[in-house]
Amino acid sequence: MVNTMIKKTLILWVILQSAVHADALIPEQIKAPAGYSPVLTVHAKGDQIYQCTLNKGEYSWETQAPDARLFDEQGNIVGNHTAGPLWEYKEGSRVVGKVVNKVDMTPGSAISWLLVEVVSHKGDGLFSNVDFINRVNTHGGLPPASGCNANHLGSEKRVAYAADYIFYSK
Repeated sequence: MVNTMIKKTLILWVILQSAVHADALIPEQIKAPAGYSPVLTVHAKGDQIYQCTLNKGEYSWETQAPDARLFDEQGNIVGNHTAGPLWEYKEGSRVVGKVVNKVDMTPGSAISWLLVEVVSHKGDGLFSNVDFINRVNTHGGLPPASGCNANHLGSEKRVAYAADYIFYSK
């Protein structure tokens, strides 16, 4: 019984230290507003989906949607991240957000770090009270460097990415 309590206390301490440490590394431009605290940090692995488009005579890859799984610290799938952008937790609660600000931490090698404000909630559960989300520690996910031209107009490409998402509530 004592060993179990010590283990649970140690696990809680590690989780809290990780959240505090992650928050300390977040640039000021994308920090959640004062008064908001992290309630969950997950690791995402999946793809950013791009579509070849033509705007004002220029061909370019435009972001369509993410398609990623969310993992807890033990490596278990606890949710999904899809078009919207939408995050859904395993018990069914979900949020849709809009980007408030972004920072390019590793231009040319990874997508931006973000501050996202939640604009809608659905379901009861962990995400019911989430108001802000950070995307940090990104790897990959940049638009393809080539292959978008008249021959590929409308085609889609998936680009692998990974990131950490931190969810905040009051």
